[in-house]
Amino acid sequence: MLLVLPFVVILLSLILSKPILGFKVLFFANFFALGISRYIPGPLGLSVDALLTLTWLAVVFSQFNKKVEWRRANSILTLLAFIWFSYALFQLVNPESVSKEAWFYAMRGVSMYFFLTVPLVFIIFNKPENLNWMLKFWAWFTLLAVAKGVQQFVIGVDPWEKYWLDTVGGKTHLLAQGLRVFSFFSDAASYGGSMGFSAVVFGIVGLNEKSIKKRYFWYLVSGAALFGMLISGTRGAIAVPFGGIAMYALLSKKIKLMAIGGFIVIGIYIFLRFTTVGESVYLIRRFREATDPNNPSLMVRKENQAKLSIYLSSRPFGGGIGSAGNWGLRFSPGTFLAETPTDSWYVQIWAEQGMVGLALHLFILIFIVGKSAYIIMFKLRSKEFIGKGAALTSGIVGIMLASYGSGALGQMPNGIIIYMSMTFIFMMPRWEKDEQEIANGSLIEDFRDVENPKTMH
Repeated sequence: MLLVLPFVVILLSLILSKPILGFKVLFFANFFALGISRYIPGPLGLSVDALLTLTWLAVVFSQFNKKVEWRRANSILTLLAFIWFSYALFQLVNPESVSKEAWFYAMRGVSMYFFLTVPLVFIIFNKPENLNWMLKFWAWFTLLAVAKGVQQFVIGVDPWEKYWLDTVGGKTHLLAQGLRVFSFFSDAASYGGSMGFSAVVFGIVGLNEKSIKKRYFWYLVSGAALFGMLISGTRGAIAVPFGGIAMYALLSKKIKLMAIGGFIVIGIYIFLRFTTVGESVYLIRRFREATDPNNPSLMVRKENQAKLSIYLSSRPFGGGIGSAGNWGLRFSPGTFLAETPTDSWYVQIWAEQGMVGLALHLFILIFIVGKSAYIIMFKLRSKEFIGKGAALTSGIVGIMLASYGSGALGQMPNGIIIYMSMTFIFMMPRWEKDEQEIANGSLIEDFRDVENPKTMH
């Protein structure tokens, strides 16, 4: 700790002087914090909270040196994040809640990251080059995650990962057919969902890339991420490319592309649902199970949801944030919600925050996707912004669909990337307007130079 302390002090001083650095370090920690905890015991997931808080403090302190443009965060997206966080605060007085400590840990991924990330992006990470920075580092982190996953798939796990499998993860990750790859993520479900997200986003970015060299790089990342999704064995992750392709076909406003996208989605579904081709291959067989309505796992989930429906019929605000899932097992073991698996982001929201919370959550998500689609289809003119906006929106829709069968929407690193992506899309009309104003200003200056030759350089 003494050896590390000087570097921590230096990093803290740099972040306080340059808030944008704190946000970039946050992006890094968002990918690696949970994986590193297998090697360094401790609540490293809280490092994301610490960096978010520190970056906000740096923004506030920077007010003394230069004026912070708070008005940039004046957006309907910020308001929605505030409303959702306010509902989470309201859950503190939910009479059904059994643990305030569980509320603290659980509400971070449920609402706090959304509430803190969106205005921060509007205020300090608000330029097109910031979006490009995010895409570039996200791509390299994805390749690193795939490389780590391939190492586990081909060579095997290291001693620390084996210890995790022997003590915690073996029940869900060591199947008769082999290992469900988890890379440096918290688990295979998180890894599979994240890789599906990356595959959709970078594949669509590649389709709209002008530079041939960059286009092949995006395709490489997309293909590698798709392979990572497959070796994770996460059946629900297949909804990400399904939903992403369908959404992109809609956003394109091109009948031909819609038809091709629909054909691909239907073709893959028919292949998995109504054929036995490739049945001997474990990965194909695993994902084929996701399309079977009589799958035993799906039937168990439906039974659990039926139990929850009875329990929640008299609890419109749910059982309290942190009362279900892993946090429920940790802080309130033996209770009904803790012992009833939710197996879904939306079911967990329903169980913890009731039908009122679920309705509010779905309204916010659907509104954001609808607004994003409107911006891309009718507001933007720049092909670059349209392409990147469509890629991000399609990836978000894919994650939203996959979250019916997993917690993909709130898991690291997906959550913060999604909130950043939403904010970037909402800023794109302003970026386009700024570029047009700069171009018009340049034209005016050119006309003045022609009218007044003496001013020409």
